Amino acid sequence: MKKNKLNLTNQPISFGTDGWRGILGVDFTLARLLLVASASAQELAYSDKKRAKQIIIGFDRRFIAEEMAEAVASAVRGLELTPVLASSALPTPACSWGVVENNALGALVITASHNPPEWLGLKIKGPLGGSVDSSFTDAVEKRIKAGGISIPIEGKTERFDFRHQHLVGISKKFDIPNILNGLKNLGLKVIVDPMHGSAAACMTDLFGPEGEGVLQEIRTKRDPCFGGNPPEPLEPYLNELITEIQDFYESGKLAIGLVFDGDGDRIAAIDEKGKYCNTQLLMPLLIDHLARVKKMEGSVVKTVSGSDLMRFVAEDLGRDVLEKPVGFKYIAEEMLSSKVLIGGEESGGIGFGHHIPERDALFTALLLLEAIVAEGKPLGERIDNLYSLFGKSHFERIDLSLKDMQARRSLEKFLKNNTPSSIGNKLVLEVVSTDGIKLILDRFHWLMFRFSGTEPLLRIYCEAPSKKLAMSTLYYAKNLLAENGFR
Repeated sequence: MKKNKLNLTNQPISFGTDGWRGILGVDFTLARLLLVASASAQELAYSDKKRAKQIIIGFDRRFIAEEMAEAVASAVRGLELTPVLASSALPTPACSWGVVENNALGALVITASHNPPEWLGLKIKGPLGGSVDSSFTDAVEKRIKAGGISIPIEGKTERFDFRHQHLVGISKKFDIPNILNGLKNLGLKVIVDPMHGSAAACMTDLFGPEGEGVLQEIRTKRDPCFGGNPPEPLEPYLNELITEIQDFYESGKLAIGLVFDGDGDRIAAIDEKGKYCNTQLLMPLLIDHLARVKKMEGSVVKTVSGSDLMRFVAEDLGRDVLEKPVGFKYIAEEMLSSKVLIGGEESGGIGFGHHIPERDALFTALLLLEAIVAEGKPLGERIDNLYSLFGKSHFERIDLSLKDMQARRSLEKFLKNNTPSSIGNKLVLEVVSTDGIKLILDRFHWLMFRFSGTEPLLRIYCEAPSKKLAMSTLYYAKNLLAENGFR
């Protein structure tokens, strides 16, 4: 893995699409964390005075995440609020579930999610379990600038097993014995890769001893370096899982893979032939399962970088489709204000209107297995069926690191003032500026430029009817940047 040189100049405290993150020891320090945590806790208490004064504090498996969480507990205690600390590292959705189940003010979670190992961060969950919105984080930033944050008070903090509470809660929403029997009848093994993250062993615990021989997990040991790669469920980081599933297929056996990111809120899958399946493919399948098979109600909410296949499947089933900026908090806002069937983003986060207003990879994994068992067909066959009905597409995303945030601002200005009117021999039919710049070229064909909310990083997305066309479109995008001095 190529290592980028660390930027040793700290960045101003600001919130991205889901919390505040930075490089540990540079942007993310104990002093800064105490400021952010205190301001966040104050705002949670100010926003909802009717609830108990409890604030749940969680942490993932990153370097000194637990120690930082203990420091946050002291900051919360200094505000005359009651911190309740997770008894172990746990998936972020378990904290969201804990907020709802325990009627808490909210949760503060020490995690950098899918970011590289040298990062650490803080996620804030509101009283309904979802990520707080932009108006909330704006208020937190104002509190930080105003100063006057209270002094942390050390003391003994109550510990609670929110991980177990979450697993018990979601297990009640599924017929796990039926799922197990269905997998056995299909002769289908499930291999889980938690990428050394905090969702490790959760699926094993959900399935219990009966899952032995049907479900196995790899890369379960804590490794703050995550094997040398970011704990993001992307194909280049999943060689071990893909190879194992391909070996199964070549030996005449069937297996699929489930992948969770570092804090257990994002998911990807590997089909029985070893093909990588991201949310662009999983969402349409889940839409079909929930709307057609289970006949559940509600609209479909997708982010602007989501595949057109989501829209085509949803509209064919008579569902309204809403398109939002990237960031699950925008989907969560819709879930709290209207009837939503399913909401998801390209990067692996999926949530459901009949669950909490938050991404939950474990819940999604169980629902995906339920969908496979319901039709009696493995993952790849289910996706091929959708392709035969709506057409095939190929999705690619590349991430380009920029020198610093100033370079990001310059490139952002350039793209805004020099938006292409054509790409190769294709005219741009529509420009969508919901989040970044999305150029619509044809059915199943678009190109999108969008900057990360937490890093000096440009993400370039493309969907096209074939891999060749997707790659040539991305080649055009990279050339555009290079010709204008940005690469």
